[in-house]
Amino acid sequence: MKFVDLIEKKKQGYAHSQEELEFIVKSIMNGYAQDYQISAWLMAVYFKGMSEKETAYFTEALAASGRTIDFGDLKNLIVDKHSTGGVGDNVTITLIPLLAAAGIPVAKLADKGLGHSAGTVDKLESIPGFNTELDVASIVKQVSETSAVIASQAKDIAPADKKLYVLRNTSATADSEALLAASIVSKKIASGASNIIIDVKYGSGAFMKTPEEAVQLSKRIVNIGKYLEKSITAVVTSMEEPLGRAVGNTLEVIEAIEFLKGNIKEGDLAELTYSFASIILMQLRYYDNEAEVRNYLRGLIESGKALDKFRELIAVQGGDVGVIDNYDKFSLPSFKIECESKKCGYIQNINASNIAKALSALGASRDSAIGRIDYSVGVYLNKKSGEYVNKGETLYTIYSNDEDSTRVAQRHCDEAFSINDSRPAHNSLIYEIVRTNEDEDV
Repeated sequence: MKFVDLIEKKKQGYAHSQEELEFIVKSIMNGYAQDYQISAWLMAVYFKGMSEKETAYFTEALAASGRTIDFGDLKNLIVDKHSTGGVGDNVTITLIPLLAAAGIPVAKLADKGLGHSAGTVDKLESIPGFNTELDVASIVKQVSETSAVIASQAKDIAPADKKLYVLRNTSATADSEALLAASIVSKKIASGASNIIIDVKYGSGAFMKTPEEAVQLSKRIVNIGKYLEKSITAVVTSMEEPLGRAVGNTLEVIEAIEFLKGNIKEGDLAELTYSFASIILMQLRYYDNEAEVRNYLRGLIESGKALDKFRELIAVQGGDVGVIDNYDKFSLPSFKIECESKKCGYIQNINASNIAKALSALGASRDSAIGRIDYSVGVYLNKKSGEYVNKGETLYTIYSNDEDSTRVAQRHCDEAFSINDSRPAHNSLIYEIVRTNEDEDV
């Protein structure tokens, strides 16, 4: 079997067999296939696609390229939450301490972010000393003792996917439905989670631009889970505009802490955090009434139990817990520029793609796996959709370390805001929830 023949086969639109897909993954691992060949194959898949059966075979092969974490007696209880990526998406940081405070063991393993947004591990690494590079034994031990871990994907967990993750981002194939679904599910299987919830984003700040595309991806993900006997729920959510008010690594961690302190009771961050937590607790049959579970979850915030769990998580992973009470312990930017609105009216929309471009200009994200990011910079949205702004009132604030990048970021932010005289309608962030239909065959 030759790799070039498999590139040609997919280029012609033919389906791969299970044996061929296993050969492709082995060729990635043993160096038989060169990066340019793998990139060519990825591009062929991007244009010709994969069937659901092909995607399931490929997912299984990716998961089998390394070891699978065994959580022992906890294995049927382990929860993992994944987001397909967005702008200002710090829900994982608010959700995991909340679930852990509820007694749910949560193991979140992720790669560093590439492209327009940094990842959860990048954000947490803005906490001085916080260590995300944990080996498998440490991950299992931490979940057993504290019910929560947030770490980088261990090198021997789905290592073939780890290599493909970089090549997908550098070959413009990251938004391929089949490749994205296989990447997400393979990591979750290898990470040992039995109960998986996937936040599938759509909109200007997401890979999927329409809700219909996101639903299609969600169905593929859920069906792969059924094929591989994993419980997966996909929640299709909007990323037309940034989530929350803070966009940037340190800023998003601070905003998450403010939520866990009980200082953010309303808004999109609170809405999604409570929604995901409710879905998980009801899926695990802890509750069967959404109103009751939400009251319980709010109680965990108001009592300080969720914040205590985050404090414990930071401490056990070597971070400075002092950041919770003293934000000056974070690395701080050189400039803080409050940008005023040039007109009055209601905020209609804040284009997430434009804000992402501003973040990139400031240096808050990376374009390559070895690229460095600036944890301290970001944008704070003083006004959100539905709120009224007066002319001359602060619309957003830029945190920067460079005057030139500040000017570029300001231009992108100005283009992001849409303002007029009418108050916009409030639409739910959740478009659809996709679960396995037990009566359907994959």
